[in-house]
Amino acid sequence: MKRSIIITGGAGFIGSHVVRLFVNKYPDYKVINLDKLTYAGNLDNLKDIQDKPNYKFVKMDICDFDGVLKLMQDEKVDGIIHLAAESHVDRSIKDPFTFAQTNVMGTLSLLQAAKCYWDGNWEGKRFYHISTDEVYGALEMTNPEGIKPPFTTKASSGEHHLAYGSKFFTEDLKYQPHSPYSASKASSDHFVRAFHDTYGMPTIVTNCSNNYGPYQFPEKLIPLFINNIRHRKPLPVYGKGENVRDWLFVEDHARAIDIIFHKGKIAETYNIGGFNEWKNIDIIKVLINTVDRLLGRPEGADMDLITYVTDRAGHDLRYAIDSTKLQRELGWEPSLQFEEGIERTVRWYLDHQEWVDNVTSGEYQKYYDSMYKNR
Repeated sequence: MKRSIIITGGAGFIGSHVVRLFVNKYPDYKVINLDKLTYAGNLDNLKDIQDKPNYKFVKMDICDFDGVLKLMQDEKVDGIIHLAAESHVDRSIKDPFTFAQTNVMGTLSLLQAAKCYWDGNWEGKRFYHISTDEVYGALEMTNPEGIKPPFTTKASSGEHHLAYGSKFFTEDLKYQPHSPYSASKASSDHFVRAFHDTYGMPTIVTNCSNNYGPYQFPEKLIPLFINNIRHRKPLPVYGKGENVRDWLFVEDHARAIDIIFHKGKIAETYNIGGFNEWKNIDIIKVLINTVDRLLGRPEGADMDLITYVTDRAGHDLRYAIDSTKLQRELGWEPSLQFEEGIERTVRWYLDHQEWVDNVTSGEYQKYYDSMYKNR
């Protein structure tokens, strides 16, 4: 094999798309999917490539330093793409210790294992850490009505779809995390950069906006609400639904990771975003109209499912990524208009109800616990 790389969290939402892309695109790479298989990890996400000769799955906790080091030695690993993380803000508010353990100590475990194995021989090596835009805190919303259509999600246009303010997250902004989740990711980012500055390890960090698309665990807004609309369950909206997020189709994120892993500059940070801002309440209305139409219901028939609930503690008002650096230096930009991405996403969840039922019931976890209990 030309290369041997570990992709952590490869059974999760974003990770499974990255694993699939690398396995199919690089048959001369050995792609090792390292995943603990927590509630968000599901090997059913990768059934289509599980028998490929250049793919290997390893069930392991990234906090297991000895196990990670031995795996790197056995497989002669020369690259790590690190996606494994606890990522749900609500869960972090209830259980910050788990987020600190996985996101901070797990990242440190991987870094130290890579340092010990590579032992200063950095040529051809790369440690790529995927982070979040939430480390930057929140942006002001100076234009609450947004830019009026027509709009575009193409980065080359220089426009941001429904831009709600003139400021955006750029790579040189200081960190201001506001939740236990974002604080844990900010800490892990600092450790990655410190390993470059202290030891010379070839590292790269990227911060991405909200992802959406197939195989996302239905605790996140888009898959949760698609499923609730289908079954006519309430749609709980924090506050007034005025919070703004920048949305990125997951396959576009996977393409960006591919480009940055191979062509990104060592010790650089790249922001990855969709140039695609939406208020939560507006995206919920798009989901309702789309699901209703595809299920043959009158469009908008389920608007009465919207239920406003007490706002989340420390809820950031607006996120918006500026991906200009990534576009300018490496030629990446989003490939899909948001309307097309949402249509594809809704169709996928409606066509894969068995997958949704399986992950929401937790049956897949019982199967994996039984399969791997003696390993």
